[in-house]
Formats: sequence, C-alpha cells, structure tokens
Amino acid sequence: MRAKLSTVAAATAAAFVLASCSSGDGDGGGGGQAASGDLAGEGTGESCTIEGEVPIGAVLSLTGAAASYGESQQRGLELAAAQLAEQGGVTYDLTIEDDQTDPRQGITLFDQFVTDGVSLIIGPTLSNAAVQSDPIAQEAGVPVLGISNTAAGITDIGDYVFRNSLTEQAVIPQTIAKATEEFGLQNVVVMYSNDDAFTESGYEAFAAALEAEGVEVSETLTFSKSDTDFRALLTQAQASDPDALVVSGLIEAAIPLVTQARELGIDVPIIGGNGFNNPRLMADAGEAAEGVVVGAAWNSSSDNPENTAFLADFEAEYGAQPDQFAAQAYAGLMLVDEAVRSGCAADPESLKEALGDIEDVPTVLGEFSIDENRDAVHPAVVQVVQDGAFTVLE
Repeated sequence: MRAKLSTVAAATAAAFVLASCSSGDGDGGGGGQAASGDLAGEGTGESCTIEGEVPIGAVLSLTGAAASYGESQQRGLELAAAQLAEQGGVTYDLTIEDDQTDPRQGITLFDQFVTDGVSLIIGPTLSNAAVQSDPIAQEAGVPVLGISNTAAGITDIGDYVFRNSLTEQAVIPQTIAKATEEFGLQNVVVMYSNDDAFTESGYEAFAAALEAEGVEVSETLTFSKSDTDFRALLTQAQASDPDALVVSGLIEAAIPLVTQARELGIDVPIIGGNGFNNPRLMADAGEAAEGVVVGAAWNSSSDNPENTAFLADFEAEYGAQPDQFAAQAYAGLMLVDEAVRSGCAADPESLKEALGDIEDVPTVLGEFSIDENRDAVHPAVVQVVQDGAFTVLE
C-alpha cells in the first residue's frame, strides 16, 4: 500500500514534510549532507522559507496484527501535514508506506526511502521492526523518528535514531506505583508475550517496577503474540489468588485476554502496558475492559491548548476521537517541522542536529524535550477504563 500526500506551496500557503539527499559514509555513524540547494532556506521559525519540497518517508503498519496502531498513526500524520501546509514557507512531501506488520517489509521500505533520498524517516510502528530497520537509516546518515517505539535500547542503535514516544521504562514505574497505592497490591501474576521486543521490554519494566514497590510476583506466565485463547493460562493465574494481573501484550492479545479473564470470574484489576492503549480495547472487550489500568504518554483530557485544538480538529476531520498513537504521530510531524524551521534547513545532517536540540516545545503530549540519549521527555499519565473510555486514575 502506498499513500502519498504531496502539497505544493501557493501564494500565501505552502505545505509540509521532509527530505533530502543523504549519502552514508559506510562506518555506521552516518554521513548526511550539509544543507545546500533547495533544502537550505532563509529566515528562522515562522519566517523560514525553503524553496524545495522536503521529502519525508513514513513506515507504518497499516495491515497485519498492528494495523489498528498504524491506521491511527496515518491519521495523525496526515492531519499534521494538512495543517502545516497552511502555514506557508516550508513544503513537505510525505509518503506513507505499509510494512504489513512484517519487519522484513520494513527493511525493504527503509532501503527504498534511503535510496529515494528522504530527509527523515518516521516509524516503523513496532519496536521489533525498528530494531531491524533503523540500522539501515543509521548507516546511511538519515534521521529516524520513532513515534511508537517504546522498547529499551532503540536509540542505542545510533545517533541518527530519535523517538518522541516515552519508553516503557519511563511510563511503567509510574503505573505500578499508582496501582500499588490505589489497590494495595501485595502479590500479582505477570503475563507477557515473549516473542516480541516491545512486549518483552514491557515485561522487564514491569518486573523491575514491581520489585521496587515491594510487590511479590507469585507467577510469571508467557504466551505468543499470535495467541487468542488464554483460558488455560488465566485459570493457572487465578489459582494464585493475585491482587492483580499485570500484562505486557499487543492489542490483538489484550482484547481476548481481558474478555476471557472476566468470563472466568477474575475480577481483580488488570494492569496493561502500552499495547493496551487503543480504543479497540473498549470497543471490542466492552464491559470486560472496565477497570483496566494502563500507563500512557497522552490522555485526551489534557487541557493544554495544543491538545484541545488537536481533539477538535481530529474529530472534525475523521468523525472520531484520536488515541495515543494518533497523538504521538501528530506531535512527531510537528516536532519535525520545529526542527526544520529552527535552522531553516531540511537536509538529514541539519535535521539530526536540530532534533537533538529540541527543548520545552509545547505539543499535544505536553511540554516536550529530547534528552541526550535522543529519547522523549514529557509528562506521563496513568489511566483507567471507566464508562468505556480512558480516564486519569486519580
């Protein structure tokens, strides 16, 4: 699938996205070119004007197991691109490709975008795909911005790899601390998918956070990300009489797991990782999702002006409310524009330097910075499902 959004500047309005020619130096440290030609502009910030279109590639999971995440991301990116097109001065050419939730396809698409000479690549959707595809961009000297890669070690791939998604290690300790306080947790059963980098990283963060809070793990149960029948595991978990189930899994597993747990009479809190952050949890699990606790990088109830406007604009465009994945994608493209305009240059090397300098930028996620490890820094939130919606756990 190829969804291309290209907007051309007009008299008082121009469009948005990134690109440039990049040449790898072959040593794994990158080799982006200096700003030149039609990717170097004049002015700065709102006054920045760049004559050439800035090409950006985005690799998302639009089909396959992670399609619900990728579809939300596509909407967030396209909304941001449309709004940036109205600002004028910088024109972005955004090309979105589907990796089919297959890391091998992600590798192919990263290769293609590098060959095409984009200035930056957004994605991929899943962390296990990022582990395999990000090194291609690193080698070529093309910046990558992960908008949903939360597994540990992603930015360790190299100095061209950034993310605006909070890591599980940043969110989960807050989640467990709040849940322990709220529910008086003393012993829990932990369940996780052990064949996915993202869910394994989530498990590790949960295990460390539970230990730090002095919560005993009576049993640790594993499953495959393709599993849909959890009754045997849940019956085993139920025998431990836990105060809560703690689960690191993707949404495709989360929905049947939560549903089957309630069917078996398990009424203790279920605490999920970032994979649970999807409206499908409530839509498909229905009443069973009530009371599920999830740590998040974003909550729709945030009243900062950027988020208030985003919610209204998203609803007007799509007739639905956004989820965290749409919000992170939207914020990602806005941060790219911030980086481009800061030095009024859109070649890979300039973008790499500018992304690393982002600090205290107002976004739908809150005040946002990128730290020395190229990781996101902004407030996290602990949510609970109430009346079919995520609300802040007070």
